[in-house]
Amino acid sequence: MIRIGIVGGRGLSTMRGFLSRPDVCEVTAICDLDEEVMERPKERFGYDVPHKFRVYEDMLAADIDAVVIATPMQNHVQQAIEALHAGKHVMCEVTAGVTMDELWWLKEAVEESGKIYFFAENYCYIPQNQVIRNMVRDGLFGEIYFGEGEYTHNVVSYATYGKGVTGKDTWRRWWQLGKRGCFYPTHSLGPVAQWFGDDHVKSVACFSSGQHVAALEGIYRLDDTTETLCQMESGKLIKLRVDCLSRRPHCMHYYSLQGTQGCYEAPRGMGDDHKVWFASPEHPRDGEWRPLSDFYDQYLPDRYRKASEEQKNSGHWGGDYFIVEDFLNAVLTGQQPELNVYRACEWTAVGLLSELSVTNGGRVIEMPKFRPDTPLSEQITKLW
Repeated sequence: MIRIGIVGGRGLSTMRGFLSRPDVCEVTAICDLDEEVMERPKERFGYDVPHKFRVYEDMLAADIDAVVIATPMQNHVQQAIEALHAGKHVMCEVTAGVTMDELWWLKEAVEESGKIYFFAENYCYIPQNQVIRNMVRDGLFGEIYFGEGEYTHNVVSYATYGKGVTGKDTWRRWWQLGKRGCFYPTHSLGPVAQWFGDDHVKSVACFSSGQHVAALEGIYRLDDTTETLCQMESGKLIKLRVDCLSRRPHCMHYYSLQGTQGCYEAPRGMGDDHKVWFASPEHPRDGEWRPLSDFYDQYLPDRYRKASEEQKNSGHWGGDYFIVEDFLNAVLTGQQPELNVYRACEWTAVGLLSELSVTNGGRVIEMPKFRPDTPLSEQITKLW
């Protein structure tokens, strides 16, 4: 039986997943500074977590086997390393860290510990992204060479607390709206990077539209919109847009993909739907869009089709359920998951390097190689 401890209120999104597997796991501990958060599992799921802690180190000393880290992003690396040193497996929310040094510390701690580190990038588990991935594997798009992801989500309202403490800054004021560049890349990058298989990011360049809304707000350092270009080791290209200030409707999960024989576009709103186009031998330049749903029967993973309504509604289009399932399987088998520490570091580093790029006029920054046992001599950041 895997005993789970959750730290941070965001971690409650994993509760349905854990509660659906009473044969292999039990949530035995929860930790948060806000005691109200620790009572929410009982209110939402009818499950009273047996042990409640306000001090993280006290929870680590308890009888648990794994930790879900869902605290503010600036705490992720410290808490992950503490858990690994305490002999616990880790599932950690995005981003993996907030500095390049932290990413090397994290990588080395995972390698030394021998424990599972699972990067909880749940956008990789959006059903449509899974369908596209399987279609890429079957070659329907030909050779893919360009992909893009967008995360446009106005988070200004999250920058201050409510509930009687209105006006007090939250961590987002500093670690999100106080950053330059593509500070939150992994929702946009993760699914697209998976479509590119074993390819890796070779270099990053980031460009800003300026600070227009930010100037109106008067207090934020974040660029209104950034476009980040990721050149892959193969020479192929991924483009990312992150925008958390612009006044517009949410579009937190837009993706597109281009190959030699077809393309894909996600919807942006107003009744649009996921759609694909394929060149025909007779008319390679003609043809019409087709709904992606035409391909669900063949390419939607079997476990998605068999999922219960409760599992599908667990959050993030069912992603919060399936990501828990894969974490538990990794712990049970002892095999590092696909969303491992190396992917976590590379995808997070795209954002960190973009900050360096945009503050230097879009200068190209080389991505260090986050690989097993990377020597210190290769843990460097190169500017082109």
